[in-house]
Amino acid sequence: MSTLRFHALKKTFDRVPVPVIESERRSEIFGRNVFNRTAMRQYLTKDSFKSVMDAIETGAKIERHIADHISTGMKEWAISKGATHYTHWFQPLTGATAEKHDAFFETMEDGHAIEKFGGGQLVQQEPDASSFPNGGIRNTFEARGYTAWDPTSPAFIYGTTLCIPTVFVSYTGEALDYKTPLLKALLAIDNAATDIAKYFDKNVTKVSATLGWEQEYFLVDSALALSRPDISLAGRTLLGHSPAKGQQLDDHYFGSIPARVLNFIRHLETECMLLGIPVKTRHNEVAPNQFELAPIFEETNLAVDHNSLLMDLMHKIADKHNFKVLFHEKPFANVNGSGKHNNWSLATNTGVNLLSPGSTPMKNLQFLTFFINTLKAVNDHEELLRASIASASNDHRLGANEAPPAIISAFIGSQLTDVLDELEKVTNGKLSPQEKTDLKLNVVGKIPEILLDNTDRNRTSAFAFTGNKFEFRAVGSTANCANPMTVLNAIVAKQLIDFKVKVDELIKSKKMKKDDAIFNVLREYIKDSKRIRFEGDGYGEAWEKEAERRGLSNHKTTPEALKAKISKKSIDLFEELGIMSKVETEARYEIEMDEYTMRIQIEARILGDIARNHVIPTAIQYQNILIENVQGLKNIYGTDFKKYATEQMHLIEQISEHLAKINKGITDMIEERKKGNKIEDAEKRALAYCHEVKPYFQIIRYHCDKLELLVDDELWPLTKYRELLFTK
Repeated sequence: MSTLRFHALKKTFDRVPVPVIESERRSEIFGRNVFNRTAMRQYLTKDSFKSVMDAIETGAKIERHIADHISTGMKEWAISKGATHYTHWFQPLTGATAEKHDAFFETMEDGHAIEKFGGGQLVQQEPDASSFPNGGIRNTFEARGYTAWDPTSPAFIYGTTLCIPTVFVSYTGEALDYKTPLLKALLAIDNAATDIAKYFDKNVTKVSATLGWEQEYFLVDSALALSRPDISLAGRTLLGHSPAKGQQLDDHYFGSIPARVLNFIRHLETECMLLGIPVKTRHNEVAPNQFELAPIFEETNLAVDHNSLLMDLMHKIADKHNFKVLFHEKPFANVNGSGKHNNWSLATNTGVNLLSPGSTPMKNLQFLTFFINTLKAVNDHEELLRASIASASNDHRLGANEAPPAIISAFIGSQLTDVLDELEKVTNGKLSPQEKTDLKLNVVGKIPEILLDNTDRNRTSAFAFTGNKFEFRAVGSTANCANPMTVLNAIVAKQLIDFKVKVDELIKSKKMKKDDAIFNVLREYIKDSKRIRFEGDGYGEAWEKEAERRGLSNHKTTPEALKAKISKKSIDLFEELGIMSKVETEARYEIEMDEYTMRIQIEARILGDIARNHVIPTAIQYQNILIENVQGLKNIYGTDFKKYATEQMHLIEQISEHLAKINKGITDMIEERKKGNKIEDAEKRALAYCHEVKPYFQIIRYHCDKLELLVDDELWPLTKYRELLFTK
């Protein structure tokens, strides 16, 4: 085999797993490196602590002189933990986190030095905004942008650096990150949901959207990963024939976790505990060398920060264990891809999950109110929800018989369907005492009983109700959760606002009692949102036809899906709720279109390079060996040599055919790239790359993978799937 492949495999097999010893209980180390309430009580004055709590709970502004006290306490805590630097930690529109470290160190006029960190440095910094994606909001020569402290997400120590979660905005105030719109969407859902919750409990003063993400990923030995240019540069394999054994025996899922992998996970979980990331679940996933971890539910903003931090942490810890983490939604063809299921719900400050049924008919009416309004929101904005999870990498996964299709539908189970069917029959007007009693006791009152394991889960549904939450299953494993969570919370907030207007109008103008008004509006919404509910197999062609009949979208590619983001309906939604202006929405659309184009462009270049500089020379080398063999047989047997060289000659012809088609495919792909690069409009350029450039990937790959089966394994330069997927 090739020298690089040989040494990569040798290095892998020489690895000796180093056990990770956990010397303390996780409950004892949880949050140790977080400036949480316990740390704040110890290091802040009473007034400073109260100011931070007010900012977290009510959004109250922190006065500048108080910020100075907070920064002093935060600095002393950080230094006591060994920190030497601080940074504003933010999430620009690159998909990664960003940070610029500054030392606490300052020099004085007399030549002495001190550790200094003031309120101004805590509250605001000024990174270069022109070097991050901005969609035309900032000119390159206008570099100014600002990061501003987000007190709702606690500061933490990462290595020797105090990290302060922040928002990132332009000089003129437009959001340049994922966090800013998310915080505004969370405020919108808080206000809207609180107003509705007060119909049922006047003591509710705040509603928080909660999120529990499930992170799927692959682990590959770092030496093997480095031997593959496509994994190193694109995060996935652009070539590679399927191994004889893949996942067809279902023997990896929930299997025993390999010792070396378990050491990595235990190390990761320890670091997560220190950083306050409440990871709880770990297991093997479906594909070989694929795994999953999941935390306990948290408030959405904190959960998003924790997921972004976790992904960065995983890369660093994996490196220490000689692993490469692959977050790409489809790093290997023909095996299960990776997602990041977003489990979403709403919780009141009185401790009630609004998507969990209760023990009384009134509590169940509250549950149905939020449940049905969520379905209505998804129905009305299914295209925008689809756009929120669109990416070049997730296009490989959606609809690939392992994940939901590109069609957004909601699964609620047969018995909840029966409940909605009963509610749909509610009289259009005031309920009689008997109707109200029957409805509450026979339908609404029995919801807790029927929800107890009443139905199997549906893996093919993009948006499934799973007992006390909705699971947005279509989110990709590389995604920043803020994107789909901003959209989901925004559309539900808008729906709840509209619901309250209708209910209040019926109470005021029709003189209806509150329950009658709620039942009547819910009845209308059940009818309006019927098309989004689907209980069957989302993978079949029959569902595609049925979805089309229902008027549901089926955008299978990112350029097609993203258009929903700049529809008048979406722009009006974000502007009405104060989440994003038209300028910000259009800028994000352009950024995502450009990113799609660049990712396809990068992969096209990598594929052409590997095919022409690795595959073709190796195939020719093997072909020359075959030719020498045929020539030798001819020298021995003369004109009768053909009966001894038939297979060799056939192989020579096959190799030549594949080589010709690979070379033509690369040449044609380059020409289409050149055409696409001349297109100035971001949307048209993305569509050109999608429909004219990307199709060549499969053509080139097909013939390269055929050569992998024909060429001597000793010569093949690329680490094969059987080695990448089954080397532990």
